[in-house]
Amino acid sequence: MTGIPFPDIDPIAIHFTDTVGIRWYALSYLAGILGGWFYACYLADLGRGRRRYPSREDIDNILPLLVLGIILGGRLGYVLFYNLDYYLQNPLYIPFVWEGGMSFHGGLLGVITVCALYARKHKFPLLALGDILAAVAPIGLFFGRIANFINGELFGRVTTVPWAVLFPYGGGLPRHPSQLYESFLEGVCLFAVLFLAARKPDIRRSTGCLSGIFITGYGISRFIVEFYREPDMQIGLILGYFSLGQILSLPMIFAGVLLIRHARRSKTTA
Repeated sequence: MTGIPFPDIDPIAIHFTDTVGIRWYALSYLAGILGGWFYACYLADLGRGRRRYPSREDIDNILPLLVLGIILGGRLGYVLFYNLDYYLQNPLYIPFVWEGGMSFHGGLLGVITVCALYARKHKFPLLALGDILAAVAPIGLFFGRIANFINGELFGRVTTVPWAVLFPYGGGLPRHPSQLYESFLEGVCLFAVLFLAARKPDIRRSTGCLSGIFITGYGISRFIVEFYREPDMQIGLILGYFSLGQILSLPMIFAGVLLIRHARRSKTTA
């Protein structure tokens, strides 16, 4: 079995010493946050004049809180959903986010918590803020999955496809570059769908519709890619076929469809 050799990419982008520096993983978070911030401000400007709608100032104010929600939620989600036994035995390693181990589903819950508290304090609908953040989220997902590929982590299952990659920790076997599949589906494709949807005034007035499209689109994309991604070693396959990522994505798809239906039926005229 042959495969494409993994590119020789140093996971540390900027070295301060031989072992200390700024990692591509950190830069991917920075790129996603900055890109999302600029686009979120643009979307907030599109909604200027609507009653009870987030402003550019709201985006600026909530940004540091969102970063905190992403990091804390993502890390706690990984600890609770994916490797609880290990961290119960090694609790001091829970804060070591630079060693990897972040959960999208946990990060999403962290973001929802921050948004709910902020929207309640400033008295505008949670989903009005959620629609803006949903439209920008694929930017962060794209850069995050590229960073996963650079780190050689979260690789795919063994395969014979011509584009299979020999990852450093993949046991010397050719594997699906599932990180790139995810960056394309969850990043490029989902961003394009939400970008086109956000340009339609009818959808923008349907508060919650963009949020529903994102939740549904991510759930479907993740469910598909999980068939090609190597299951987490400490968990394996559930019922002999489904990964934990797929199990967690199913309620997202269901909730997203319900949210779209509700948004379209209760379209606002503000």
